[in-house]
Amino acid sequence: MNPGRIGIVSDTHGDAVAWRRVMEYLGPVDLVVHAGDVLYHGPRNPLPPGYDPGQLISLLSELNCPLIVAQGNCDAAVDAFVLQIPMQSPVVFLQHEGIRLLAHHGHQYTPDQLLSLAGRWGAHLCVTGHTHLAGLERRNGIILLNPGSPSLPQGSPARPTAARLLDRRVELVDVSNGEVLAVEQL
Repeated sequence: MNPGRIGIVSDTHGDAVAWRRVMEYLGPVDLVVHAGDVLYHGPRNPLPPGYDPGQLISLLSELNCPLIVAQGNCDAAVDAFVLQIPMQSPVVFLQHEGIRLLAHHGHQYTPDQLLSLAGRWGAHLCVTGHTHLAGLERRNGIILLNPGSPSLPQGSPARPTAARLLDRRVELVDVSNGEVLAVEQL
């Protein structure tokens, strides 16, 4: 069973320029899962270089596929209203063509708590954001993914990142140049 192409992103924080890079390097997608902090930069974050939440709203509304959003700590009810999509909270669970995916922003549960929940629900892939630190690993048979942030990346080096699921293969991608940084097979 082919799960299609799923784009996975988190922590765009209103950065329209970063969103364009994400879509350029992920290519056409059948579904986008966003792990939260979509529009607002938050009180502790600097303004992202491409901060333009109005433009990001326009770009997201032009998507030709479903956009599934787990509510982040910087997301508010007004964000869902202006996006005109439901912002699910706090945990998103979906099954798409045989792949079970659990997504949460990562600010309310520890990775171990999410891993436990993913195991109980039979998830193949557990996605979190919040830290802006990209990571991809397998634990207890479940792939743990933090797609990082294309807008305000952290780490050393701090690389703008997102992820994609293609043909049962999860890839973490540097959206500044398209380099695949890590891969796990479902």
